[in-house]
Amino acid sequence: MMQNKKRIIIGISGATGIQYGIRALQLLREIDVETHLVVSKAAELVRSYETDMKHDELMALADKVYPLADVGAIISSGSFKTVGMLIAPCSVKTLSEIATGVTSSLLSRAADVVLKERRKLVLMFRETPLHLGHLRSMTAVTEMGGIIMPPVPAFYALPNSVDEMVTHSVARALDLFGFDIDIPRWAEGYKTSTNAF
Repeated sequence: MMQNKKRIIIGISGATGIQYGIRALQLLREIDVETHLVVSKAAELVRSYETDMKHDELMALADKVYPLADVGAIISSGSFKTVGMLIAPCSVKTLSEIATGVTSSLLSRAADVVLKERRKLVLMFRETPLHLGHLRSMTAVTEMGGIIMPPVPAFYALPNSVDEMVTHSVARALDLFGFDIDIPRWAEGYKTSTNAF
């Protein structure tokens, strides 16, 4: 049976900024993309620190949820076709596991499979400042075909809230998979000046 609906793996790891993963799930639901979710234990702690959202409410945003320890889940197989995987946010631990090919959980295993199948892997890496180890891990993932996309606010969009900044960053990440989310974009009505630079 042919799969017509686009599907994507969403990973949420234990870095600050769980709002990015939550918003990705919400936006993908709005455009009818099938989501397959895996959440780390540390991400569950972050959820309780940074949001009022309950565990079940987060899980309900995805079409399918997989336990972190289930390394044999369907998303760990290259024969399971997806457009790729977004990890939002991506912690240093998760980045490092992907960079070295050490897959200790379904989260890093699914990312490794996405890379080996030459599908798109986008990491919304959340750490600053960066030491050389971080930079080397980011370089390694980039050399393997992954995309490192720290969620950098686009102030030209004149956001009115943190939610608008989160939405803009997530929509830009989803652009990389070919999903069209309606957000303010550069050259669409922004003031420009020849003296701006």
